[in-house]
Amino acid sequence: MKRQWRGAGALAALAGLWLLSTCFYTLGEGQKALVVRLGAPVDVDEQPGLKVKLPLVDSVQYYDTRLQTLAPPPEQVILGDEKRLEVETYTHYRIASALRFYQALRTEEQARAQLGQLVSTSLRRELGKEMLKALLSPERAAILRRIQQEVAARAKPLGLEVTEVQLHRADLPLETSQAIYDRMKSSRQQEAKELRAQGAEWAQQIQARAERDRTVILSEAQRQSAITHGEADADANRILAQAFGKDPKFYKFYRSLQTYRHSLSDSAPTLVLSPDSALLRDFKSGPAGGKP
Repeated sequence: MKRQWRGAGALAALAGLWLLSTCFYTLGEGQKALVVRLGAPVDVDEQPGLKVKLPLVDSVQYYDTRLQTLAPPPEQVILGDEKRLEVETYTHYRIASALRFYQALRTEEQARAQLGQLVSTSLRRELGKEMLKALLSPERAAILRRIQQEVAARAKPLGLEVTEVQLHRADLPLETSQAIYDRMKSSRQQEAKELRAQGAEWAQQIQARAERDRTVILSEAQRQSAITHGEADADANRILAQAFGKDPKFYKFYRSLQTYRHSLSDSAPTLVLSPDSALLRDFKSGPAGGKP
């Protein structure tokens, strides 16, 4: 009997300890606690420490109040100029009101899904009014600021505070990028052909001009050479005429010696002549026409 009483006492003690433990909960830094009594929220606690609640009837929902990041998958957006753009965003947010968050969303998974939908809707609405060149200019910051303001206003009733919405990546779709690349490649090839053709034309012009200048220079050189050669022949003839005029017999003898020199240099070592040969006439008569 005593053993039974002891067992019952131990169970009662354990139940009391468990009941006492359910009266307390701990709230850490960067957290908010929402006390729910029989399904209805009754209190929001934001101060960290050890807290007290009613056992069995009160439950506690913990929410992280630190800044969080939402990075949904990339999605295609049609711009105002009918161009498609593959956009990837990231959003910074925090839970500002635990009560509104519990009433509207309950779980963080639901909050992320709802916030992602808000960002996608606002992104499509704003970018659908803009041209591609606007996203490549300083106007991009103003567009993202309008998106952030719209998302923040729609997320506030859900207990969320949106601090930033930014574009992580904004690229043309792969098929569009390939088409643009092909057009750029074709344009560059056409430009290269035009430059080669223009270069060949310039080369022909330069070569023709060089050939013309060469012909002119050679003609001028030949003309000058002919003039110089003619003047030299004239001077030589004049000098020879003057020399012939001073002593015609000696000049005739001297010319005969030159004739002998050229004739003998082209012949064999032995030259046979007859006594009455014209070549021996000057040797017989001498320069003055006398007898040897």
